[in-house]
Formats: sequence, structure tokens, C-alpha cells
Amino acid sequence: MKEVKDNFSDHSSSYASFRPAPPDALFDFIYQYVSNFNTAWDCGTGNGQAAVKLAEKFTTVYATDISDKQLAVAEKRANIIYKNERAEQTSFAENSIDLVTVAQAIHWFDIPALNKEVKRVATQNAIIAVWTYTLLRISPEIDKIIDHLYYDITYTYWDKERKLVDDGYATIPFPFEEIETPKLEILLQWDREQVLGYLGTWSGLQHYIQKEGKDPIAMIREELYANWAADEIKEVLFPLYIRLGKIK
Repeated sequence: MKEVKDNFSDHSSSYASFRPAPPDALFDFIYQYVSNFNTAWDCGTGNGQAAVKLAEKFTTVYATDISDKQLAVAEKRANIIYKNERAEQTSFAENSIDLVTVAQAIHWFDIPALNKEVKRVATQNAIIAVWTYTLLRISPEIDKIIDHLYYDITYTYWDKERKLVDDGYATIPFPFEEIETPKLEILLQWDREQVLGYLGTWSGLQHYIQKEGKDPIAMIREELYANWAADEIKEVLFPLYIRLGKIK
């Protein structure tokens, strides 16, 4: 099985503060295809953003992650059961899960092993929903600065799995009865410090800091400030890509 990577434990609080939550429209779309709302499983739950949404609809939500630090900052709900478990090898009973979700995480997993586990635990007619968001878009001026940070400064410091995200998950193994999905997006109203906080959660940026001993945010901060006033709120758009399927 693929070696586990944990890129987020060391900055779990920042991850919880700045990572964008999935929109209601995503869940509304997914729920059209769910037959039973007894049990959901959120793989690689991180700080529990998707799990909290699922808890509004499902009787019980299981949320797994390999990071105790991430689970420690996850938002608690009476019907969410957080577990430190690999997504590819869980303690769940066979035929016990009605919906499986993986939010911005499947690229870190041993995907064939995960797919096998999903088929093992799924109930009849269960659904799997996998999604990712790509580079945030704000304005031509700000996008140019963010692209410089991503492509010119940190690009070679990202793990190879990042390409699956850049591809919008179009190339992941997905042996399920696929359902056509709409174009969706995450829209937020952020100031410049929130954007910088989010950029600081990039795993490629953290790898850069570890290897080079300096924060590449310093290379773009002055230009960002020159194009974005301290008290100004801008719309931030994250393109959202979804793979949805019936588990047979």
C-alpha cells in the first residue's frame, strides 16, 4: 500500500482557519442521488468541514483522518464520530455506508486500495462523491501574483500528487457508475490577510520553507499589498471539480 503522507498536522490550526468549506450547492446536488441518509463516511476529513455539512442530513457521520492534530481541531457534533484511520483500511463493517465523500484529499491516498475499501463498506446503491478545488481566482492583477507564487516559486516543491488536483481529478481511477456533474465553485468574501493565510497552508509552500529556510510569502507580499488595500474585501473564487458515482 502507498506510504502515508501527512503534510498538514504541523499547521492544523491555520488549515482549519483558512481552508475554504464546500458550498451548500455541492451537497444539494449530491443528495439527489442518495437513497438512504443513515450513514456517511468522510475520508481524509481534516478539520471536519465536509463532515459538519453531512451531519445536518445523516443520522451518523464517520470522519476519518490519519492526523490526530487535524482531528483535534475538527468541529464536534453529536452525530459525528471522528476516527484516526487510514481511508484504505477502516474498521467499518461491510455494507454499512450510504455515502462516501472525499474532499480535497483523494490524491494523497492509495486510490486503488481506497476504491476497494469503498466497495467493501458501501450499502446497495450507495454513492461516492470526490471533489477538489484548484487555484483561487480573484482579479487579473492578484491572479498574476498568485500564479507567480505557484508556478515560478513553489511549483517544484509540491508533491507529485498535486498534478491530480491540477487536472481537476479527471485522471484519477474511478471504477464506479459515473454521474455527470455540473460546474460549481466556492465563492468567498476575503480580505488580503485571509488570502495570505490560505496561501500559507499550501503543502508546496510548507515544503519550500522546510528546504529553503524562508517563507516565499515574503516574495509576493509587497506586490499584493500594492494591489489590495488593507480594508478592501474582494470576491475569491475557487473552481470546484467533482466526480460522482454509484457504487456497484
